[in-house]
Amino acid sequence: MRIVKSGDVHVSVPFGTSRGEVEAFIERNRDWIAKSRQRTSEAQKQRADFFGQLPLSTRAQKEEANNRLNALVVPIVERHAKEMGVSPSAITYKPTKSRWGQCNVRNRSISFSTYLLLLPEWCVEHVVVHELCHLLEPSHNARFHALMDRYFPRWREARKETRRISRMVEKR
Repeated sequence: MRIVKSGDVHVSVPFGTSRGEVEAFIERNRDWIAKSRQRTSEAQKQRADFFGQLPLSTRAQKEEANNRLNALVVPIVERHAKEMGVSPSAITYKPTKSRWGQCNVRNRSISFSTYLLLLPEWCVEHVVVHELCHLLEPSHNARFHALMDRYFPRWREARKETRRISRMVEKR
């Protein structure tokens, strides 16, 4: 049994389980469901409050945020790309809430979340190095982690801090 972001209860049961058994299971776990729904609701509110700190509802707000982010990200990319011997083909910014960055290894482009502006610079640097490392190693395997250790030794600490600040779980 799990609570999804909407607050709905999802129950997985073996084939052939009667509706009555499922309902009885749900009833026995009514307290857990209530507590879990509350935690899910609070987490969703924290997440909305975090992202709500950066207004992006108008074109002018989006342009201003992208200009600020570009001024922050480009020097970090240039410094680390040179050290790593890589060169992204393009850098773009999108107001994504599910990922801080994304690397398309086929065309070597990198996209960063506009919401990086809400993080400390060293956490932004972690995301930049992470995406640049994907130009050398597409997956999150031992080689990738070794590259992260080499080019940004505090990456684990930065990832933990980013999660603490944003109260979100990265899809990584």
